Amino acid sequence: MLVAAAIPIASGIAGCKSGAVVAPGPQRLRLVAEARWPHRADFQGTTVGGLSGIDYDPQRREYLLLSDDRSDLAPARFYSAQWTAAPGAEAPRLVDIVVFRRRDGTPWPSRRRAPKDMPVPDPEALRLRPDTDTLLWASEGDVPRGFGPTLCESRRDGTLIREMPLPHVFQPDAAGRRGTRDNLGLEGLALTPDARHAWLAMENALVQDGPIPTLAAPGGPCRFTRIDLETGKASRQIAYVPDAIPLRPLVPGMPADNGVSEVLMIDAHRMLVLERAYATGVGNSLRLYEIDTRAATDTLALEALSRDNHTPAPKKLVADFAALGLSRLDNSEGLCWGPDLPNGSRLLVAVSDDNFNPLQITQFAAFEFTG
Repeated sequence: MLVAAAIPIASGIAGCKSGAVVAPGPQRLRLVAEARWPHRADFQGTTVGGLSGIDYDPQRREYLLLSDDRSDLAPARFYSAQWTAAPGAEAPRLVDIVVFRRRDGTPWPSRRRAPKDMPVPDPEALRLRPDTDTLLWASEGDVPRGFGPTLCESRRDGTLIREMPLPHVFQPDAAGRRGTRDNLGLEGLALTPDARHAWLAMENALVQDGPIPTLAAPGGPCRFTRIDLETGKASRQIAYVPDAIPLRPLVPGMPADNGVSEVLMIDAHRMLVLERAYATGVGNSLRLYEIDTRAATDTLALEALSRDNHTPAPKKLVADFAALGLSRLDNSEGLCWGPDLPNGSRLLVAVSDDNFNPLQITQFAAFEFTG
């Protein structure tokens, strides 16, 4: 998602008619550390930026960082880095880069060079499978070229193992009447603690499911789809309703948006959902919610979602990032659990996607999470 420079601001909670918002409880996030990388840093001949996914490898003690570059500046890739998230600590140190490769061992070309029948990945989320030491990564798709979103699995050296297409309702049609909206597709990916399932989260609603959020109203329901990793097929699906846009642009009529940018499992059923909003001339809003996947009805068999055919997941506010003491709010798109803190609490790490834009930043933020 392309956004401009961000300014930290406070924001309220926007309710939604079809997705109940539960009143927040005690503060559950405490800022532990914050760091930045310089804009368009070079690492092993690649431009670092566009970090839209993050996960932690406890065996290697490294963070894995996914770039959402569509092979324009360099082939689709992920980085590894080491970071001691502590007050006053230095910024993460880059360790390595891995290029994603097709089954024939070649990297993906850019859209300018790809054949018409070749989907070029738009990588948006990444998770490490600890049981297989492989990587799951989600591609948002390429709607203008007719390709829908996909879940991929690759070896640690980047070689593709398999692609797991989503159910047909996600596939865009030429007329634009159904399927994924351009640049509003898969943004979030969560792995269950037993590593048997992955949850895929849409940024906004499918065309047939409802509108995108506005300043006056919440968006249509986003589909969160559970994938059985043994079969590669969808086994359940729920709906989640993103808030109305919480920020009003400085100049009326200028761009503003809101949507889901990441999901992360707390345990087998509870999930964190990060909503990221932007308004031109004002900046970003970042709000973290908690849902219970058991509290929503299964929407997998539904061709289109309407008010009367499903119950979306109720959500509870965990934290508004504007109240956490960050130096700035930007386009945060990645969340992961880091190593436990010395006191036994969980460490939640967020990373922002600078869109390779000099007005934005690559920001790492680490929080103590309770509950």
